[in-house]
Amino acid sequence: MAIWNSRRSRVTPYFVCDSRFRAASTLCAVACCLACRPGVNYADPASPRYADSARVVGAPLDRDTLRIVSFNLEYARETRRAARLLSTVAALRNADVILLQEMTAPATRFLADSLHMRYVYYPAIYNRIKRRDIGNAILSRWPIAEDSKLILPSRSRYAKTQRIATAATIRVKDRSIRVYSTHFGTPADLGWKGRVAQLQGILDDAVLHPLVIIGGDMNSKDIGRVARDAGYTWPTDTIPKSNAFGRLDHFFVRGLVMSSAPGVGTYRVPRSISDHSPIWMRLRLP
Repeated sequence: MAIWNSRRSRVTPYFVCDSRFRAASTLCAVACCLACRPGVNYADPASPRYADSARVVGAPLDRDTLRIVSFNLEYARETRRAARLLSTVAALRNADVILLQEMTAPATRFLADSLHMRYVYYPAIYNRIKRRDIGNAILSRWPIAEDSKLILPSRSRYAKTQRIATAATIRVKDRSIRVYSTHFGTPADLGWKGRVAQLQGILDDAVLHPLVIIGGDMNSKDIGRVARDAGYTWPTDTIPKSNAFGRLDHFFVRGLVMSSAPGVGTYRVPRSISDHSPIWMRLRLP
């Protein structure tokens, strides 16, 4: 089929017009996607909040080290398999503190119940595409004395969605440890400066706490340089990669001491469980 072009007195192939139409339609679809934001921010720093920090759990194991795990569970889709991993794998089981990302409230409670731990969870957004809240959680065998949601700077340049850190002060014996579970924006969302600003927001919040653990999906292999310059230890700078794109999950620590080797690592999980693998470390109180 062809269309007569009287101006140039020649035939213009229909497929050219059709390809232009498809291109215009694609641009319109992209514009509509950007106009209809895929996530709704929870802008209140105090809510929604889900927690059971006063529940009675078994006494923490009497040992000299703290076992810390961080795991981005990819939209909390495989919580039962994650519970089995966290309760059976030698490097992960009997953790004192577990930091979780991309979680929902029911999934957080399920894991806390399965592992007999206290918990606090704050969603960052409601994800319209996945039709669920998405946020960060902290599970602890030790008492949670206080918790809060820290809204981080630098929203997504496309979706305008926010990132947060879930913060908790945990009482370990006679010491208070400030713990953060966080998930920074992607390079496409923010670039380097945006992720540095998000980390700086946590570092500023932690300045009055002598004992600090920051962990989670940082979406960066080298942002630990910023934490190190601020006086933190960066134990995950050389661990095996935690994601197909590299070493994106990290811990930053201040005031605590790494245990003797092996003191930190990555436990590789099947892609069917998550697009990230959990990371772990062992710490000693000073």
